[in-house]
Amino acid sequence: MSSELKIDDPLTSNVRPATDSLITIRIIKSFPYRNVKNYIIKDIDLKSTTPKQLLENIKNVINTTGALRPYRNIEYDSLKIYTKAHGTKSMHLVINFENDEEWVLVNNEVKGDSTSLWDLGIQNETEVSLFNWNDYVAYKANPEEKW
Repeated sequence: MSSELKIDDPLTSNVRPATDSLITIRIIKSFPYRNVKNYIIKDIDLKSTTPKQLLENIKNVINTTGALRPYRNIEYDSLKIYTKAHGTKSMHLVINFENDEEWVLVNNEVKGDSTSLWDLGIQNETEVSLFNWNDYVAYKANPEEKW
């Protein structure tokens, strides 16, 4: 047996079907203090789930999971792609400041209830940030980190 990687081998992100994908939700409590908790959603159907449904599902998970109790005091209202599988990551550790027009899935202006995650470019192993839009706008205007 050889441990060499074959050029024909598919990427791990392309092995799972869109109807049984895995995505990571980055729950952002505080931008300046970099309070981020990752939550992995397994077995999500990207072709039938809308961003609004995903937002409601993850808010329900936060409110019912004991380990996420410290994250319950924030009014989460926005979803944005942090990074796509095998894509470049942001230099910023908390959130991706780039591509607001294309990568924001839900916020005060984008309702996210008519298009599926798949149609919006979400694929297996994509990372999505969950946060409060007003906190994001304030932090983007003055990205000062605190300790």
